[in-house]
Amino acid sequence: MTELSLHILDIVHNSVKAQAHLITVDIKEDIVANTFGIVITDDGCGMSEEFLADVTSPFRTTRTTRRVGMGLSLFQNAAEQTGGTFHISSKLGEGTRVEAVFVHNSIDRQPLGDMASTMVSLVSLAPQTEFVYTHCCNGETFCFDTRQIREVLGEVNITEPEILEWIASYIREGLAEIAPEAE
Repeated sequence: MTELSLHILDIVHNSVKAQAHLITVDIKEDIVANTFGIVITDDGCGMSEEFLADVTSPFRTTRTTRRVGMGLSLFQNAAEQTGGTFHISSKLGEGTRVEAVFVHNSIDRQPLGDMASTMVSLVSLAPQTEFVYTHCCNGETFCFDTRQIREVLGEVNITEPEILEWIASYIREGLAEIAPEAE
């Protein structure tokens, strides 16, 4: 994967498959601390301690269509290549938390990519799931929360093309205000 947003898409897709009702994506950029952190949390079915112990192995997957699962191992590698860290925790029946911290100015840090398209894809993929995407950059914060959108929409379906276009535009504009290079 060439962009961090694609890693996020893959991991959040796993959360959707784990029957999560609420998935949060938190990105925190801190130029002074030279960190770029991504935390993905869900309230899905979680993982057993045994499965969690080797979940970043490419040969550990719950998929039945193929015998390898590269998402977490690639995300871990992407963070560690920059000199950063990776951690995953999970409890069966409670959910999972994935955290990757990258060295912000590392030449090996992949660009964030198109978070607006990533979030629109996720909302389209799992319209019944609630998503909260928060992006903090040097003290400035942007937040997208499907629960707030649904409250305003009332009976209108969140996956209507006009709504999805608006969501993409809203996220792009919000990110441009706080982190111009995050677009």
